Amino acid sequence: MTIHFELTALIALIAGILILIRPRLLNYVVALYLIVIGVLGLIGR
Repeated sequence: MTIHFELTALIALIAGILILIRPRLLNYVVALYLIVIGVLGLIGR
């Protein structure tokens, strides 16, 4: 579980930085973030 929470925090940080650098990437970054979190949630079960 600890690795899961650290990984999601890292993904969120990277997504936030990408959105700050390129605001037009917002839709893609959010979609990719949700997909990654969903996959991690399924694997974590």
